[in-house]
Amino acid sequence: MAQPTPAGPPPSDLGVVDPHVWPRSAERVDGVLHLGGRPVTQLAREHGTPLFVLDEADFRGRAADFADAFAGADVHYASKAFLCGQVARWIAEDGLHLDACSGNELTAALAAGFPAGRIALHGNNKSLVELRLAVDAGIGRIVLDSFDEIDRLVPLAEARVAAGGSPVAVLIRATVGIEAHTHEFIATAHEDQKFGFSLATGDALAAAVRVIREPALHLAGLHSHIGSQIFDTAGFEAAAHRVVGLLAQVRQATGETLGELNLGGGFGIAYLSDDDPVTPHDVAGKLRAVVAAECGAFDLPVPRLAVEPGRAIAGPGTVTLYEIGTIKPVRLGASGTPGAPLVRNYVSVDGGMSDNIRTALYDAAYTCVLANRTSDAPPALCRVVGKHCESGDVLVRDLWLPADVQPGDLLAVAATGAYCWSMASNYNYLLKPPVVAVRDGAATEIVRRQTLSDVFALDPVLAGSAPAVPPSQPTVGAQA
Repeated sequence: MAQPTPAGPPPSDLGVVDPHVWPRSAERVDGVLHLGGRPVTQLAREHGTPLFVLDEADFRGRAADFADAFAGADVHYASKAFLCGQVARWIAEDGLHLDACSGNELTAALAAGFPAGRIALHGNNKSLVELRLAVDAGIGRIVLDSFDEIDRLVPLAEARVAAGGSPVAVLIRATVGIEAHTHEFIATAHEDQKFGFSLATGDALAAAVRVIREPALHLAGLHSHIGSQIFDTAGFEAAAHRVVGLLAQVRQATGETLGELNLGGGFGIAYLSDDDPVTPHDVAGKLRAVVAAECGAFDLPVPRLAVEPGRAIAGPGTVTLYEIGTIKPVRLGASGTPGAPLVRNYVSVDGGMSDNIRTALYDAAYTCVLANRTSDAPPALCRVVGKHCESGDVLVRDLWLPADVQPGDLLAVAATGAYCWSMASNYNYLLKPPVVAVRDGAATEIVRRQTLSDVFALDPVLAGSAPAVPPSQPTVGAQA
């Protein structure tokens, strides 16, 4: 009997495209993966690889799902997951709000024409410049994260009021002490971390009282966030219980009844077939119920709710295409070891941790398939790796691919819409890939491929010495 591997047993069909994981438009036509009505082989020829392919109908459909589930509440799209001008316009057209985590994200949203009144600014270290930008633009909410930040904001708000403007609307971010069941780097509500005012130490209440006593600030409500990629609602329900308790403390201390409660987000998505994320309607129903019950217990009116779905809108609808360059069989065990898988194929592609660092950073798991054809070859244990000078440059750690995969084949990695392009780098001077939106057979480049000229322009010695157009992409193998 074969020894178990980290990849688990081989699936019965290596080419299956599980609708639980892949974009809603994904399908195989004559063996070739199609997205938004376009064959990926054609997209790769026209735009090169690596390439992010965004299913517009999937993206906007998930945004609509959250807007419908949370009707009467505010749904904030997380610009940190993925933001470009076209995405900002889609979100604006679809009536959602947007949260920005830096002055530059805020500037990008405003430049795309996003309504300032539907933007919230996050961040644990907002600079004076960023706060001034937010105040001058008249954004909807500034989420306060520290006493230093209050000190920086007050003079700006006073100047606005003195000039005839209204007080600056803010939220207090409370750290509610919930240990979310997620990777430690993306859990954000336990005590020992950088975000928010601690509920346990009384800092959150003290911050709320301080803001209420500042005439140039308007405390609209409270904010909490427990982390990312969370599959159950228990943590959100516990957070809601604690933050509603803070609403009651604020009323008792100041007589003020706050009208808004932002419960953050971090709702998980399916990266693998076994993942089981909650649906927007499930989480909406449970959050509404617990907030209503807690407010009833404290004799408080139910505040207006807000949520931040994060990757749940952007993540599932995008696929990354890569071309295979080399395949290297690596022996895992001594020859003749009973039951041991003797070989793992290291399948190297033309991207890597510069366009998806999540596997290296969070030990994230992904689903990957051969995209330009199907195959009847037996399964082979593989590891999909990038071309960077790092042994940790891994995209998909353990999976089964057909044993006949070869240089020139296309691989597609699912659910790469969130925190891949937005965290991309130029490590080893690789260039950031383009993003192409597909819908009903049409493909539109919404972010162009970065060129060496773009990168060299920042270097006084190299500026002007690189071609404006990147070298032509290799031909996608014989199946293209």
